[in-house]
Amino acid sequence: MMEELSLAAGRLSSWWDEINESDRWQDGVFYFLCSAYALVSCVALVQLIRIQLRVPEYGWTTQKVFHFMNFIVNGVRAVEFGFHAQVFLFRPRVFTLTLLDLPGLLFFSTYTLLVLFWAEIYHQARSLPTNKLRIAYICVNIVIYVIQVCLWIYLWINDNSIIELVGKIFIAAVSFIAALGFLVYGGRLFLMLRRFPIESKGRRKKLHEVGSVTAICFTCFLIRCFMVGLSAFDAEASLVVLDHPILDLIYYMLTEILPSALVLYILRKLPPKRVSAQYHPIR
Repeated sequence: MMEELSLAAGRLSSWWDEINESDRWQDGVFYFLCSAYALVSCVALVQLIRIQLRVPEYGWTTQKVFHFMNFIVNGVRAVEFGFHAQVFLFRPRVFTLTLLDLPGLLFFSTYTLLVLFWAEIYHQARSLPTNKLRIAYICVNIVIYVIQVCLWIYLWINDNSIIELVGKIFIAAVSFIAALGFLVYGGRLFLMLRRFPIESKGRRKKLHEVGSVTAICFTCFLIRCFMVGLSAFDAEASLVVLDHPILDLIYYMLTEILPSALVLYILRKLPPKRVSAQYHPIR
């Protein structure tokens, strides 16, 4: 029995190495990722146009900004993987790290916008002040981008493996913060809606929407936290090399493509034409 298991493990390892070293597999996986990101980007753009046509009298609402940022993030990823051979082989290496990490930070900003929106709804329902929530969101994002830019500049000046390790741990920590944000405010809003006294179709739909998006985003950011943290200490789990195509496929499908597609589908409903108390332009 042990010999059979050992033989099976050896075959699996050989198959994994063969795929990783195959140019055909690398091109196939990365072009598939390019196509998938391009499709999600187009869906976000179409939805943004539909929202604009539905409520042209409003400026940049939270909903419009969310779809626009989805369009940008997924569009940038599509271009990256379309030119994967050049992106992964940039010198100095910091350019590759920047190109791969920046869309991840934009993804963080895009989806924590939902956390901000839910936090505002929760605070309004509890008659709590909301004026500092948006400031907190902006400040957290500024701090994160400033720290990341400083790490990139240092790596450009001095390509140091310790700083690269710190950068990966930082991305993992940012992902954990996002997961925690969804758990706290998505969970609070979900529980508040469950206790809402009036039973209605709209309440059930909103309950399903908040619960589903919270579960999807919490899971995707937690997976990102784990995989980036693992790649920081295990070179075999690196996500910034050409010869790990299957690992890259699993990572990007679970942490960006599938979550984006599912959330865009769940939030596909257009805003009402009349003024709604929960639909405010961004000021």
